[in-house]
Amino acid sequence: MGVSLMRERYRVDLVDLQATCEANYARLMRLLPEMRSVPAAARRVGVSQGERLLGVLALEVLEDCPYTTTLKVCQEHSLPWLPAPRMEVRVYHDARMAEVVGAEQARRLRSRYVYPNAAMHQPDEKSQLNLFLGEWLSHCLSCGHEVEPVV
Repeated sequence: MGVSLMRERYRVDLVDLQATCEANYARLMRLLPEMRSVPAAARRVGVSQGERLLGVLALEVLEDCPYTTTLKVCQEHSLPWLPAPRMEVRVYHDARMAEVVGAEQARRLRSRYVYPNAAMHQPDEKSQLNLFLGEWLSHCLSCGHEVEPVV
């Protein structure tokens, strides 16, 4: 018998994606609680190992609408051999969810990609990016510190 080379088509797990987006909303509200009340709110959270600054998470409001806020989430001061992640995140305040809507050069992410594809996106690229955002924000919440000194 021959081995089938056909993969099962990726299916989006909506319950899992919704849980991830809800958790990301809660994390973002802890890191940038004034995103709805202060125009052009921004915050920088440093992550260090001893005296060495490993990177800075920069959160910046790009667009504020009555029910949504669009944020730029990026890493500053990254290591020279590691590309700095950049994401655009849409925060839905009425649904209490936050999802990655763009990353690097991809402006609009699809929920599912055929694989292989010209851009080399994984079939579950959007889910992976939302999970990565959650891990990144969790790490900053547990190990991060203010970059600017408190006066």
